[in-house]
Amino acid sequence: MAMAGLYRRILPSPPAIDFASSEGKQLFVEGIQNGTMEGFFKLISYFQTQSETAYCGLASLSMVLNALAIDPGRKWKGPWRWFDESMLDCCEPLEKVKANGISFGKVACLARCAGAEVVAFHTNQSTVDDFRKYVRACSTSDNCHVISSYHRGTFQQTGTGHFSPIGGYHAERDMALILDVARFKYPPHWVPLSLLWEAMDTVDEATGLQRGFMLISRLQRAPGLLYTLSCKHESWVSIAKYLTEEVPLMLKSDTVKGIEDVISMIFSSLPPNFADFINWVAEVRRQEDASENLSEEERGRLAMKEEVLKQVQETGLYKHVTDLLSVGASICRIKPTLCHMDDLPNIAARVCCQGAGLLAGKTGSSDRFCCRETCVRSYRANGDRTVTVVSGKVVGGNGQQEIDMLVPSLAKNCCNSSLDSCQGMHPDSNDILTALLLALPPETWLGIREEKVLQEIGSLLSTENLPLMLQEEVLHLRNQLLCLKRCNDKVEEDLRAPSL
Repeated sequence: MAMAGLYRRILPSPPAIDFASSEGKQLFVEGIQNGTMEGFFKLISYFQTQSETAYCGLASLSMVLNALAIDPGRKWKGPWRWFDESMLDCCEPLEKVKANGISFGKVACLARCAGAEVVAFHTNQSTVDDFRKYVRACSTSDNCHVISSYHRGTFQQTGTGHFSPIGGYHAERDMALILDVARFKYPPHWVPLSLLWEAMDTVDEATGLQRGFMLISRLQRAPGLLYTLSCKHESWVSIAKYLTEEVPLMLKSDTVKGIEDVISMIFSSLPPNFADFINWVAEVRRQEDASENLSEEERGRLAMKEEVLKQVQETGLYKHVTDLLSVGASICRIKPTLCHMDDLPNIAARVCCQGAGLLAGKTGSSDRFCCRETCVRSYRANGDRTVTVVSGKVVGGNGQQEIDMLVPSLAKNCCNSSLDSCQGMHPDSNDILTALLLALPPETWLGIREEKVLQEIGSLLSTENLPLMLQEEVLHLRNQLLCLKRCNDKVEEDLRAPSL
């Protein structure tokens, strides 16, 4: 009985040369001898096949992130932290990527959200000579990798737009090695670099923009430890626009006479779903995988998060935010959309459901889980420090899971019905809002007309006055905000790293 389907494709050669052919092997050997295959070995160690037909961008990125040994900071399966396509969903819902693929700009956005240093170029922002220099530079190092976005038709291959990493370079023949992540279709192959440039110098019909290439490397500083911005919700575009465009215009008002006016004006006009835009980074684990002892890595990460939180609360800005939100009205009276930022039962239930989805390999599917019960408890881990854990019993999927979430700081035990009475616990809206205000670009405040207020806000918000860990956290958030604003396809023309 015949079975419908396709089994691979014959690689059109020329123009491509199969990596495993005699000629392909010779190019490889000569590339090694000339030192332009250094990046190949890390990439090939993590070479993967895209798991969905439209996941080429996600597969290319997860492969490069793992090759760079960037820690995702959250578990993939079991106890293992590892980048997988299913974890790359902060800039575009996976179901949307599965159906329509992903744009060049959003792959760059994903890489930055994942903690990588990214410099991205559409072909109209670079030249073939510059591209050659970048490919050669990354091919002589294992600290930088190139992902190319190109049109397959230029190589006489079937299909249209595609992403894949470049695994090496042969200088004498000016050929690049494409590690095609659609391995079910074509094997790795060498192509003339000038022809690869032509394939990139095509227009993506979905965005109306030219394709291009991006250089991905490890950040010289650590990514955010405690806070991150999310664009999973469609409202992220309007929120980013509000913070970067509307707030500076609002602050030009003659009614801004003091710091309290500045803070109140920003908080009182926050867009809907703002509380879903900035999140704190949680670490979850199954209770059966856990014990009352923490690993050295878990202790280290928890200690750093607690230090960042402490440094936020020691800023002068934090005191102004706290005073404003406690005088005469709660934060819910200033802006109802922020209420659940301090609703610990809701936070615990949501995070435990998200954790259950992550640990079950179903990222983004927390709505399929229901948290029956939550409890906050503290204990002495490893006999030397108090650790606070939010525990939840989550139902869904294949039954019930018991999930633990490590929390940077909680003051006391409070379970079930008494969970509502837990005060002074992280995450707290005062901490989060303070961090976000610190992360707004410096030009946000330039329209303030009162010179005294402008000087005071400048002193409170200067990153130069912050401790190093908090400074890095704030710069990470600022970088995310600027990148998210430009991740919308309508504004992704300039994707090179923003100035901080």
